Amino acid sequence: MEFIETILWPLRWLVELVLAVWHQLLTWVGMDPAAGATWVLAIIGLVVVVRSALIPVTVRQIKSQRRMMDLAPEMKKIQDKYKGKKDQFSREAMSRETMGLYKKHGTNPFASCLPILIQMPIFFSLFYVLRQASGAAGSGGDGTGQAGIGMMTQELTESFNAATIFGAPIKMTFTQGWEQGNWMVVVMLGAIMLLMIASQFFTQLQIMSKNVSDETKNSSMYRQQKIMLYIIPFAFLFSGVTFPLALNIYWFSSNLWTMGQQFIVIRSMPTPGSEAWRARQARLKAKGKLKEDDAAPASEQLDAGQRQQPVSAKRAKKKKNK
Repeated sequence: MEFIETILWPLRWLVELVLAVWHQLLTWVGMDPAAGATWVLAIIGLVVVVRSALIPVTVRQIKSQRRMMDLAPEMKKIQDKYKGKKDQFSREAMSRETMGLYKKHGTNPFASCLPILIQMPIFFSLFYVLRQASGAAGSGGDGTGQAGIGMMTQELTESFNAATIFGAPIKMTFTQGWEQGNWMVVVMLGAIMLLMIASQFFTQLQIMSKNVSDETKNSSMYRQQKIMLYIIPFAFLFSGVTFPLALNIYWFSSNLWTMGQQFIVIRSMPTPGSEAWRARQARLKAKGKLKEDDAAPASEQLDAGQRQQPVSAKRAKKKKNK
C-alpha cells in the first residue's frame, strides 16, 4: 500500500490543492469552514475540475464506443471466416484482419476505457487524502486526523473530521455507521448506492437504446453489451459499503456529470441510423436546416442493389465546371 501511495504522491498533492482552494473560496463567500455542506461543495468542485479537464478524452471515448458497436457486423464476418480454425496461421491472420478493421474505423477496444482508467488514480488519490485526514491511515488508525502532504493542513484536517451533513459525518463508511448506530450514514449511503446504480444504468441505456444503429442492434456484440448493462452498475454496491460518504459523493457527482455530458454528445453527434440520429434529423428538418443529401445515412442513399458507377477525374472535373 505504501508503494501505491508513493506512486500517487503527485496526484494526492494536486487533489489536496484543489480541495483546499475550493474550501477557501466557499469560506470567503461566508460558508462555515467546518460545515459538511462546505466540504461537499468542495468535493463537487473537485469533480468539476477533473471532469472539465477530461472532456476531450471523454468525447473521444464516446465516439470510440460508438465506432466499436458500428463495426460489430464486420467483426462478425471475420469471426465467421475463421470459425473452427485453430492453427497458428489462421489465428495470426484473424488478428491482423481484426487490427486492420480497428485501424480502418479509427478505434480500438481499449479506447472506451480510457476516461475511467484516467479517473481511477484520481479517485484513489482522493481516497488516500480523506483516509489520512480521518485518521484511518495505517493498520490500526486511532481516528486522529493527520495533515496531508500539501495543502491539507492540520486545521483543514480537523475541519473535515468535524464536518457532517444531516447529522452524518462525511468521513464515515457504511460499515462504521452500522457498527456505531449512526443510521443517517447508513440511510444516506444506501440512497447514494441506489442512485449510483440507477445513474450508471441510465447512462449506459442512453447509448444502447438511442445511439446505436439498427444494423448494430442485430449483432451478437450488441447482445453481449446489453447483458453487461444489467451487471456493471451493481459494482457500486462495493464502493458504497467500502468507501466513506465523502468519496461516494465524489463518485456520484462524477456519474451525474457523465450522464449529462453524454446526453449532450448523443444529442449533437448521434450515430447515423440510430434513434438519436433520426430525432436530430427531425429537429433539423423542422428548422429548415436539413439538406436533402443528409436526409438518410450514407449507406441508405443508394438504392439496394444499385451500383454507384465510377467517374473518371476528367468527367468529374467537367461535371463540376457545369
